[in-house]
Amino acid sequence: MKIGLQGRLFFSHLVVMLVGLASFIVISRATSHHLFSGHLDEMGQAIGEIREEVLEGFETAWSGSTTWSLILGSLTAAGLSYWVAHRITRPLAQMERIARQFAAGGLTERVPTSEIPELARLGASFNRMALSLQDVEHQRRELIGDLTHELRTPLTIVRGYLEEMAEHQLPLSPDTARLLVLETRRLERLVNDLQELSVAEAGQVPLNLRAIALPPLIEKLLLRFESQIADGGPQLRWQCDDAIAPVLADRDRLEQILVNLLSNAIQHTRQGHITLTVWESGPEVWIAVVDTGTGMTSQELPYVFDRFWRSSRTTANFPYGTGIGLAITKRLVELQGGRIEVESTLSQGSIFRFCLPKG
Repeated sequence: MKIGLQGRLFFSHLVVMLVGLASFIVISRATSHHLFSGHLDEMGQAIGEIREEVLEGFETAWSGSTTWSLILGSLTAAGLSYWVAHRITRPLAQMERIARQFAAGGLTERVPTSEIPELARLGASFNRMALSLQDVEHQRRELIGDLTHELRTPLTIVRGYLEEMAEHQLPLSPDTARLLVLETRRLERLVNDLQELSVAEAGQVPLNLRAIALPPLIEKLLLRFESQIADGGPQLRWQCDDAIAPVLADRDRLEQILVNLLSNAIQHTRQGHITLTVWESGPEVWIAVVDTGTGMTSQELPYVFDRFWRSSRTTANFPYGTGIGLAITKRLVELQGGRIEVESTLSQGSIFRFCLPKG
């Protein structure tokens, strides 16, 4: 029969205590008679006649007391061993039971605090792992729900037109073809963004960090975007000292971050201006994209970098976005050792700023 951890701890403690008790008895047995006999010899003739009777009485008393000591000591050792073994294994048994619940999908129960410091630390680590798993499970469910919602619209449109054409044997008109192409491109963008986001969140984006001078990069990007802005649209401008310190970053990923932020600013700014500002602050370089666009409410700001989140104004004006670009941007900034912040006022504009370490 296989003995559990509590049984092994019990027997190990019991054996240690019994060995100690047996050692005491053996040593006492080997020395007590000799010592007592020597003590009688020192008493001289006064006890000589009853010496043997005294020794026999001592032996009888010693045997009786030793027997009771052995019985009581064994019972005490067994009780103490059981208590210690139970005190150690009870938190471990709770962890095992809760781990089985985790495997079955239940992530709500937590390990109580133990009086043993080592087990208390283990329980705290176990509870932190449980919180992490619960958060991952929550994000997974949210992602599945959001992804289902995002995929449903283009797939419904494509299927509806194809079923209508097949049922009534209608030819593919140019307008229908353009609409189907737009929806399939929307699906393609969604799949590509999801793949990039999953790689970024897993921290598996290959980075070639090196010192990058910002003025040439910014000038090149603004020239690229100026050609995409219609007449009467926002004006692009930038403020960056030529002597600004370089940043330690991956050039392609830094360009991707700026493209995402500038594209987002252009989408939400029909008139006014968009300014890209760079400044130094201690060991960091800050880059801000400031627009005079539609802005956001204070209630919307906490969700700006969430996957698939899009404000109602964005959805109405740009129905083909995926809502993943800013989530990717945030993760790319963090992977390069920086952080990103946002400020916004409804109908006045937004400020997206991020920092990177100096190169």
